[in-house]
Amino acid sequence: MADLVLDAEMSADIAKFEQQLKRYLAGELDDDVFRVFRLNNGIYGQRQGGHNQMIRIKAPYGTITSAQLDRMASIADEFSRGWGHITTRQAIQFHFVQLERVPDLLREIALVGMTSREACGDTVRNVQGCHLAGACPSEILDVTPWAEAAFRHFLRNPIGQRLPRKFKINFSGCATDCGQAMFNDVGIIAATRTLEDGTIEAGFRVYIAGGLGANPHAALALEPFTPREDLLPTIEAVLRVFEQNGNRDNKLRARMKWVVDNLGFEEVQRRVLASRKFLLGSSTWPGGIPDAVIAAGDAPAGLSATVQATPMGQGTPVLLRRPGAFARWEDSNVIRGVAKGTVSAIAHAKLGDVTSAQFRGLAAIVREFGVDIRVTNRQNFAIRNLTDEQLPMLFDRLTAIGMASASAELVSDVVACPGADTCNLAVTQSRGLADAIDVALQAEGLAEVGGLRINISGCTNSCGQHHVADIGFHGAERRAHGKSAPGYQMLLGGYVGEEQIHFAEKSTRLPAKSAPEAVVRIVRQFNDERTAGESFRGWLDRSGGAKGIGAALKELDQFPKPDENPDFYVDFDETSPYEAEIGESECAT
Repeated sequence: MADLVLDAEMSADIAKFEQQLKRYLAGELDDDVFRVFRLNNGIYGQRQGGHNQMIRIKAPYGTITSAQLDRMASIADEFSRGWGHITTRQAIQFHFVQLERVPDLLREIALVGMTSREACGDTVRNVQGCHLAGACPSEILDVTPWAEAAFRHFLRNPIGQRLPRKFKINFSGCATDCGQAMFNDVGIIAATRTLEDGTIEAGFRVYIAGGLGANPHAALALEPFTPREDLLPTIEAVLRVFEQNGNRDNKLRARMKWVVDNLGFEEVQRRVLASRKFLLGSSTWPGGIPDAVIAAGDAPAGLSATVQATPMGQGTPVLLRRPGAFARWEDSNVIRGVAKGTVSAIAHAKLGDVTSAQFRGLAAIVREFGVDIRVTNRQNFAIRNLTDEQLPMLFDRLTAIGMASASAELVSDVVACPGADTCNLAVTQSRGLADAIDVALQAEGLAEVGGLRINISGCTNSCGQHHVADIGFHGAERRAHGKSAPGYQMLLGGYVGEEQIHFAEKSTRLPAKSAPEAVVRIVRQFNDERTAGESFRGWLDRSGGAKGIGAALKELDQFPKPDENPDFYVDFDETSPYEAEIGESECAT
């Protein structure tokens, strides 16, 4: 696709940023004022200080085009360090961008229809959606156009510009909840109800006030069923209640979940439904079926009459029984069962990192195969609308760019936040631990165990979503023999799916350098002891729970003396002794 003409709204955004940046660099704009403005434009300071910035670019509900992938490649080379990073919220980040060059970068992405506007800050963040929406055999509705409609409605919407705190929206097309709607401020899951005449109506179940962070809260059902024409007014009503009642004096208690804690769910529910009722009087009433849905349609992909649907969701067993690299990749990475006969495949981005060569390679695949592609919330790519005949050639193309791992989205495909590499709040190198776990599982022949997810955060804030993983870690400073050392709290048993969520429970504390061995032991025990089709949560419950498993690993929670093993006092990917350095928070989770 050819470059788009810079539209008026994007052009105005960039011009305003350039103007305010000049004022800031000239000393005419206070740091705290510019910081808020910068964050609302998706630009986040790094721990390296100076003018090093992280730019977060929105890929609404994970959608991205070949032209946009090519542009990501050129940005990686020209503005960053040769690669970008996929977030757990389906955005793409570039680090070490110099502040003075930000306007040029914003123009580059705008020319292919992308924006970083409201990707950070106290705004409505990137609208998420299931990466298989429109290509999932289990979906009730294709939530793609609904997520697009929400993205369009709330981008630059005056209601969402100066919120008490960030606000997150997520869509899933069925109860499997691959989009992970259950821990968002507003989580939308397609659902049905039976009308009095016996017909089935498709619509939504809306959940509100979910969240992770240091104090995770499960989202709560607002009402049993929300008709399609009421969906956008419902989301806006929740946002209005949050804007009016969120805590503006204490950001640590400012999210929607704290509004429910303060007012009680019944009162929040009453206010939301009352606000929705009278939104008809708003000048920007979003009721009815949105134009994006009317134009694209939201009919589900449907089940194939001849092809068995690939099981989806957390805890789904995956068996790689056939020999050969292609066969194993097909067993683990290909999703079938759509009525229209297409298949989807996962392209693996190790640690969520994508090099400029990989961006270009994916763009070439999209053009050559005539397919579409989306970013997943587990930091990979889903290539959709393939045919079976294309799979061997796709495997070869992905192999050539290093994205054909058969362990994509299996146990060794660890999700991690950027950690102390760039984040001001992180106290450990979460990416380094993720890589070490991958190496340890590969060495033990356990890398392709299915039905297990591992997530790591460099602090308690859960940017790596450790609370909803089967095995989760968050970084923590430890003290041993009078010295600081990198450590982790290990949690076990997190789960999200089937319109429910279980937060992982604390198991044991560990030195950072002992964490890979702990994972190996747990994965081996689960692999050896689980019954056919048993989930990790089920196995954990009958094996002593998180505390019981933790007690069996207590021997690993030991720090040798510094002169006996100084490696325990140096974090992964570091060479000097560990020191916890926490900067001023611009928390962008």
